[in-house]
Amino acid sequence: MTQAPLLRVRGLHKRFGENEVLRGIDLEVMPGDRIAILGASGSGKSTLLRCLNFMEIPSSGRIELDGQLVGRELRRGQQVEVAYPEAELVGIRQRVGMVFQQFNLFPHMTTLGNVMEGLLTVRGMSRTQAQSQARRQLAAVGLAEKADEYPARLSGGQKQRVAIARALAMEPEILLFDEPTSALDPELVGEVLTVIRGLANEGRTMLLVTHEIGFAYHVANRVLFIAEGGIHEAGTPDEVLKHPRQERTRSFLARHNEFSF
Repeated sequence: MTQAPLLRVRGLHKRFGENEVLRGIDLEVMPGDRIAILGASGSGKSTLLRCLNFMEIPSSGRIELDGQLVGRELRRGQQVEVAYPEAELVGIRQRVGMVFQQFNLFPHMTTLGNVMEGLLTVRGMSRTQAQSQARRQLAAVGLAEKADEYPARLSGGQKQRVAIARALAMEPEILLFDEPTSALDPELVGEVLTVIRGLANEGRTMLLVTHEIGFAYHVANRVLFIAEGGIHEAGTPDEVLKHPRQERTRSFLARHNEFSF
C-alpha cells in the first residue's frame, strides 16, 4: 500500500497587495521527509513556511494535512475559495510547529515558562503536566540546567534551542524551521544544527529554510530551490546541490561555494 502524503499543497498563491510572493506552489511532504528549502532573499521561502502553518493566510490554493483540507471551500459563482476559521487554525498550528529566525521568546518568562506557555494556554494542560513536559523537552535540547534562567541571560544558540523545545513540547507532526541559524554568531551555529540533526535522525518530518548548504546536503532527503515565488528545481541533495540542471540554481550555488561534501 502506497504511503499517503502528510502534507499536500496545490496551487498555493500568496499576494500582499499587488506583490505576488508565491506563484503557484505544488508540494507533497511524506512522513519522515527532511526537506531543505534554498533560495535568494525575497524568493518566497519564509512566506511559504508561514502559509503552511497559517501565520499567513493563502490568497488561493489548497493545503491538506493528513488527507484533510484545511479550511472550508466556498463557491462564489464560478470561483471556489477557501475560508479559514480561526478555531481550526489554532489546531493546525499545534500540528505544524514553527521555529523562527529571531527566537520570539517572552523576556519576562523563564526558559521553563516559555516552553510551558503554549501547553497551558493552547493545550489546556495542568501546570504539573505542562512543567513535566517542558522539562523533558529542555533536557532533549541540552538545556535542563537553564530551566530557571531568563532569556536575557542566554546565548543566541541557547535561545534558539529553547525555541525548538517550545515547538517540540506541542508534539507537532511537522516542524518548520525558518533560517534558524541566520541570527546567530558563527560559533553558535553548530549547537543548533546538532539539535536539528538529532531531530532528523529521530525520523521527524521537517521543512528547513537555510543557507547552511553543507548541512542541507547531509541532513535533507529532498532539496527545493525557490525562485520568484515558485519551485525552480527539486530533487535529492545530489541532484540539486551537486548536479543542478537549471542555470539559476547553478548561479545561486556558485555564490555559496564554501560548503563541502
